[in-house]
Amino acid sequence: MDKTEFWNLVGRARADVAARAVPAAGSGSGAGSGGPGSQGAGERGGAGRPDTRAVADRLAELLAEQPAERISAAQQTLWDLMAESYRAPLWAAAYTVNGGCSDDGFDYFRAWLIGQGREVFERVVADPDALAGLDAVREVAGSWAELECERVLGVAWDAHRAATGEELPPTWSVRYAPLDPDWSFDFDDEREIARRLPALAALFFDDEPDGTDGSDKPDGTDETDEPDGTAEGDGTGDAAGRTDDRAGTGAAPEEDGGAR
Repeated sequence: MDKTEFWNLVGRARADVAARAVPAAGSGSGAGSGGPGSQGAGERGGAGRPDTRAVADRLAELLAEQPAERISAAQQTLWDLMAESYRAPLWAAAYTVNGGCSDDGFDYFRAWLIGQGREVFERVVADPDALAGLDAVREVAGSWAELECERVLGVAWDAHRAATGEELPPTWSVRYAPLDPDWSFDFDDEREIARRLPALAALFFDDEPDGTDGSDKPDGTDETDEPDGTAEGDGTGDAAGRTDDRAGTGAAPEEDGGAR
């Protein structure tokens, strides 16, 4: 299954979810919403957008109608897209939108981005500042909500299990290119983010960016999610040029289907 075929299935899934998500008069929620508190704000739809988790569920259903070998090919295509979007400027944008972004968080953000469809994905990967023009991003500005959807990462796992009763074979791999060293700066540095991602900065920062970072620490450091390589286990420091540990190991996915 090549990228065009995969994106066509994503488009079908989004269309199907949008078609059935029109709420009945006075209901206040669309079909498949799962009820209050069942998912993150970044997964929910709104303003005519389909619910991203519901899109992932529908995509898994559509994939389950395919032969097993095409489901396996879809898994490879999915992770090719994850590798294609593994870019430092996009990580900086995700960090800005979500108020921080660890390694796993960046995976889940890119999974959410794939769930938005081909046009949005390609536009944002080419110009991460274009995120500021998305309704979903504008809706979470000024809140603690995060845009991510781990569920997208598990669609091929669930489709293969539904179609064959067996686990997805470990035939896929992902290799990330080195991150752009020109973006190896502290993503808490609001002034630098404002210079590089002005539209997002205008949306998420105060009128006057903080001096060197988004915290009250004089040295601009963060002990948890630092993409500048100073934090152990998080950020981008251990990711440049890495071969992902999900390279076809066949490790069981998370309960909700996310391959981690």
